[in-house]
Amino acid sequence: MERLANLNSLSKTLPSPVPTLPIRQATRKRSTVNEHLGLTSDNLQEQRLALQASRRTALGFASVALIGSFGNRFALAEDNGYWLTGPIPVPPIYNKIANEKTGTRSFVRNGIYIADIKVKGSMYRLRKYAFDLLALGDLIGKDALNYVRKYLRLKGTFMYYDFDKVISAASASDKQPLTDLANRLFDKFEKLEDAVKKEDLPETQSCYQDTSIILQEVMDRMA
Repeated sequence: MERLANLNSLSKTLPSPVPTLPIRQATRKRSTVNEHLGLTSDNLQEQRLALQASRRTALGFASVALIGSFGNRFALAEDNGYWLTGPIPVPPIYNKIANEKTGTRSFVRNGIYIADIKVKGSMYRLRKYAFDLLALGDLIGKDALNYVRKYLRLKGTFMYYDFDKVISAASASDKQPLTDLANRLFDKFEKLEDAVKKEDLPETQSCYQDTSIILQEVMDRMA
């Protein structure tokens, strides 16, 4: 009993717990501060909208500045000749290797950039592409004729311009033999392309056999 009496007396002497402020009071204090600062719900909403608008404006100015700096770089590159501003230029042909009736070759593709790799580079590419076209026979079949035509046109276009460059740089005694070799090759290319386009397999195989003989001559001449 004495212990219970001591506990009761101790509990009476302990301080009472600090009362917690209700949420309403905190809200009232915040609203009171806003009132002193002259801020209302409408003002706060207007400030939020103004802040968002200022952020958008800053981003807009940054993007304009970035694009403008890039635009200046592009302009400088165009002035220095590093960028093409129009269609890919078609290299001129200085020798008589085009078809006399059409003034060009049917297999020549447009829109291909022909880099200037000098005469030795053109001779190497002629030999390499002739070797590549010699492997074209494995693709000749009904299911691959479309690929044969695309492959022939791509390689043939480069060989057309490379032959013109090699002929132009050749000596006077070599110009005519090289021109004749190029014309014989390109005549076969046109016949082979026409046969492939018609999907005539026997004619395609026959034209390819004739073409492969001249391709071997090109490899030997450019070695």
